[in-house]
Amino acid sequence: MKRNIGIAILALCGICLIVFAMMAAGAKPMEAFQGLIKGSLGSPAAIAGTLRETTPLLIAGIAVFFALRAGLFNIGVEGQLTVGACACAFVVLKIPGPFGIVLGTIAGMVAGGLWAMPAGLIKAYRGGHEVITTIMLNNVAGLFTLALVSGPMKDPTQEGTTTANIAESSHLPAVYDQNSLTISLALVFGLVGAIYLAGWFKRTVAGYEVRAVGANPTAAAVAGISAKNVIVRAMTTSGMIAGFAGAMQVLAFEHRFYGGFSPGYGFDALGVALLAGQSAFGLIPSSLLFGILAKGGTAIQIYGVPKGITTVILGVLIVVAAAIRYRKAKAVES
Repeated sequence: MKRNIGIAILALCGICLIVFAMMAAGAKPMEAFQGLIKGSLGSPAAIAGTLRETTPLLIAGIAVFFALRAGLFNIGVEGQLTVGACACAFVVLKIPGPFGIVLGTIAGMVAGGLWAMPAGLIKAYRGGHEVITTIMLNNVAGLFTLALVSGPMKDPTQEGTTTANIAESSHLPAVYDQNSLTISLALVFGLVGAIYLAGWFKRTVAGYEVRAVGANPTAAAVAGISAKNVIVRAMTTSGMIAGFAGAMQVLAFEHRFYGGFSPGYGFDALGVALLAGQSAFGLIPSSLLFGILAKGGTAIQIYGVPKGITTVILGVLIVVAAAIRYRKAKAVES
């Protein structure tokens, strides 16, 4: 009973903090919330925009979540997504059509995995912290892809640092496209991936090994599990999923690659995974919430609320969710 009361108080405190932040910005909270919902879910076009924002956040969130289950904090998803998108665009521009879609997707996954692998190897065999190495690799990824799109991959007909648009035959098809509402096949891939991952962690030997190493590497080693191998495989797989997210962004939405490709999807994916907690299923509503706030954040500006208030809302939600999980864990221990 006391634990439930404590959780309710934490949730109430979170709501109060969000309301206070809006009032401090000079806005009326109820009007702002209505504008947020209307701007993100109030019309077929708004829903389509929300789902477009949700898609890369969901897939990138899966990448972060996979690493977290192995006890790894992969902050490098942003860079892995970027190199994956660049590799995909390079291949699809050379090989258009359905075959190019397949090859481009594979290229994106391979690029993302290879970009993440050094961080896994350094963590496993030298003890270097993955947070430091992945942050450094993010910077290298941004500069490396910018150099490519400023030189050999640049579209000579454009002034900016961008490739040419991929052929229409290389666009990833939509599963629904009527009345201004478009649902990309990439979103379906993300939903299926989250559902599959939930079962994979619970019902496969490889999934058990990842969870065991994430929970206690020493105990996993006693049980005959090679923590080093699991760490390298988990980080590489996380990078491959991030690269897949980048490839989907090129094929389904952007249809080209350019400097500053990701607006921060890899970093927002950290929040998606943290808000989902230990549940792969939780990635779906978590990414949708982030998508709603990303799309509705523009609409609430007409109510005098800065767009940055959505970042405050997300931060409060993540802190409250973490506090609730902490209380539950302490209750189980006692």
